[in-house]
Parts: sequence; structure tokens; C-alpha cells
Amino acid sequence: MTAAAKTFSDLLGRLDLPMFVVTAVADDGERSGCLIGFATQCSIRPARFLACISVKNHTAGVIARASHAAVHVIGDDQRDLAELFGGETGDDVDKFERCSWSRGPEGVPVLDGVDGWFVGRIVASHDLGDHTGYVLQPIEAAIEDRDIDELGFQQARHIDPGHEA
Repeated sequence: MTAAAKTFSDLLGRLDLPMFVVTAVADDGERSGCLIGFATQCSIRPARFLACISVKNHTAGVIARASHAAVHVIGDDQRDLAELFGGETGDDVDKFERCSWSRGPEGVPVLDGVDGWFVGRIVASHDLGDHTGYVLQPIEAAIEDRDIDELGFQQARHIDPGHEA
């Protein structure tokens, strides 16, 4: 790793970027979900969001065969969901048996009790190195009627990932 890459990594590691849980269901019905920290709104008109999934993650294989995905904003008080979706792997456990969820638009799993979520149609995917970026165009969204105190990277950094990044 170059000195610039190390300093860059250290700089970003000090920020408290929001964490999200992404869920998807493949065309064959297999479902998966993971905790992500590389994500951002990337267009206003049309509304678009970029969700980046590690290529080593179980969810990578599922979302690659999906037409839609859900992005969930989890609160600082929902660390159990972060632990489940960030610390376990779908290779070994069915995460959806361990949490409350319902079938959302296009059959995508939507987690119950989160601060907000949206389901988006996957309009593009991009090889970004060790992650694949999925561009989502929202088709349905919901938000709880309360202040959002989202879980940030600093609160989630202790989670041992189910897969290497």
C-alpha cells in the first residue's frame, strides 16, 4: 500500500459515515443482505443512489442476479441489526430467520422497525475494484415519523465482518 493510500484510508476511517443494510432477492428466490458503509445519493433528477457491495460478500452473488434491492437506514439503537447483517454471512446462516422483516416491493426483503428504507430498481452496476457499485432508482420508500439518529461507521467499526472486505 502506498503512503498516499494508507493516509487516505486513515483519513476516511476517522469519519463517521452512515451505515446501511442492503437486502436483495435473486430471480431464483435466494435472498441475502449485508451491512455497507460505501453508499451515497448520486443523482437528484432522476433520483439515484449508489450502494457498493464487497465482491467477497455472499450478498454480491445474490444482488448480481436481482433486479431490485432495498437500502435500510438503521438507527444507532439498532446495533443488533448491524451485528447480524455485518457480522454473519449468508454462506452460513439465514439472517432473515433472526430478524423481523416483510416482503416488500418486487419481493425484496424489507426489515421491520428501521428508521427508513427504499427499494430501488438496479439501473446499472460498475466494477469498482473490490466492490461492485449498484445504481438504484427508488420505486418505493418509507420513513418513520421521528428524528433519525443513524448508525455511523464509528459505532459499527468493532463488528467482525462475516467476510473480508
